Amino acid sequence: MTEKEAPPVAGLLLAAGGGRRLGGRPKALLRHRGRPLVEHAVGVLRAAGCARVHVVLGAQAAAVRERAEFGDCVLVENPDWADGMGSSLRAGLDSLAGTGARAALVSLVDQPGIGEEAVARVLAAYEDETSLASAAYDGVRGHPVLFGAAHWAGIAATATGDRGARAYLKEREEAIRLVECGDVARPYDIDTEADLAHLE
Repeated sequence: MTEKEAPPVAGLLLAAGGGRRLGGRPKALLRHRGRPLVEHAVGVLRAAGCARVHVVLGAQAAAVRERAEFGDCVLVENPDWADGMGSSLRAGLDSLAGTGARAALVSLVDQPGIGEEAVARVLAAYEDETSLASAAYDGVRGHPVLFGAAHWAGIAATATGDRGARAYLKEREEAIRLVECGDVARPYDIDTEADLAHLE
């Protein structure tokens, strides 16, 4: 794909977590509808319209590569995944530099209640590389989020621990276009044993 043909928005799936509260089972490998959760999450991004998808792996990356079908996704390994989501976000944004992508649509592997309709709504909020958009659930900001390329350096500079882009976005509350998705998605996380009941 030449830079000219490259779709302006790339999907960026953060799937590096080790599932500390799940007894150390990587979230990417949890089963959902008969396949690894990471595969489901990639499928959602694709169905929503992301032709290019980068997936950040971390915990048990070799096993995840082996057990999940990724098609033509770009796989990015984050050796610092244990430091938290911030390091995975930085690794993912770094992998998009020079690809021609003008924005990144960032989703999390452990939110299977957020399907293609919600993702497509946030994707449609893209205007140019200065865009900032986020799904909202009853007015409360959540995932996925869309970051125009003009924001990547600033996000990378402030993404630490498990905070991801939170600090960067908090300072730019006024600029974020909120896209209500509460009618089509449920933004729960798969964090604990009890949350596994959400998987199918």
